[in-house]
Amino acid sequence: MQTKEIIQLVGGAIVVWGFIDLGMSWAGTDVWWDWLGVDVGGLFPFTHWIAFGVGGVMSYAAGSMGDESQD
Repeated sequence: MQTKEIIQLVGGAIVVWGFIDLGMSWAGTDVWWDWLGVDVGGLFPFTHWIAFGVGGVMSYAAGSMGDESQD
């Protein structure tokens, strides 16, 4: 597996985490604290947006990378 594919996979997983975080926050569950034991404090209303941004940037950056297997 190439570095580009790994970065895209991780970025996609972070975006999926953002959707889980958004959905569970609507249900009244803080996935950061309840699932991971991480206190995000005042960032709680924005953590899904942060995950969308970080994952999207990672996926976009990996998509913009050149093909490493070309000779």
